[in-house]
Amino acid sequence: MTVDEAYRQVKRLLYWMEQRAVAHVLATRVNTTRGAEARVITLVAGLPRQTWKRLSAGRARTGTGSTAGARVPIRIWWENGFGHRALARRSISDPTEIAYYVCYGPVSTRLRDLARVAGARWQVEECFQAAENECGLDHYQVCRYDAWYRHITLSVAALAALTAIHTQELSKRQRSWTN
Repeated sequence: MTVDEAYRQVKRLLYWMEQRAVAHVLATRVNTTRGAEARVITLVAGLPRQTWKRLSAGRARTGTGSTAGARVPIRIWWENGFGHRALARRSISDPTEIAYYVCYGPVSTRLRDLARVAGARWQVEECFQAAENECGLDHYQVCRYDAWYRHITLSVAALAALTAIHTQELSKRQRSWTN
């Protein structure tokens, strides 16, 4: 289960975000649409071919992130300019490889912006992986929330410090090469 799947399952958090107009793009399974009567896979399968637009969502976990994307409203009503959509991203090289997302945000949100946000999740996952490998994010044996919170906070702070040091070192090397 990915982080965003876990958040999707916490309905109170989604309700809280929607009440405060916090836009979000969350991965979903093909049989979930949060309130729509049709499954996401059925909604997307019914889209005309010209609905799919070629786009780049940045570097993905595999490949360059060059995909085709389509979106379809999940609910037909929009409240205060915000509403729900399903987003589908499929591989250019293998159109049967499709990722599905449930989106909530402004009516004016463009397809390429939704795809960019969906593609950004890999950066977050890579950051957590680096924190696990370099700073022991996953090495805790605590029973109380405050102890766990301290460990997580220190691990992430250590990663931020290491990243800043690494960036400074790279900057120094680049300056010495140009001189």
